[in-house]
Amino acid sequence: MKNYLAQVNIGKTFGSPFGQGKGVNDLVSLAVKVGFVLAGIIIIFYFILGGYQIMSGGSSDPRAKEQGKQTITSAVIGFVIVFVAYWIVRLIEVITGSNFITNPGL
Repeated sequence: MKNYLAQVNIGKTFGSPFGQGKGVNDLVSLAVKVGFVLAGIIIIFYFILGGYQIMSGGSSDPRAKEQGKQTITSAVIGFVIVFVAYWIVRLIEVITGSNFITNPGL
């Protein structure tokens, strides 16, 4: 009896890192890259949200303006934390000789 279910190598066909026998280093590299991208998207969202809160408050609602300022302040603090984390990871790459962020295979 023939097996009619085609086996597709996802890694080769679609250029995906999955299904190519990658190691733990590649998994950590992918997680770090995705984490930095998600953090950047969330930071941009909070900047936009804070700006919207400030603009929607106008001169009539000082509480909304203050909340918008706090949101933007939190976004700036988050950006600084992500920025420092990025450079700590880069420093670890240099010290250990591994490639978490600059891995060309992913």
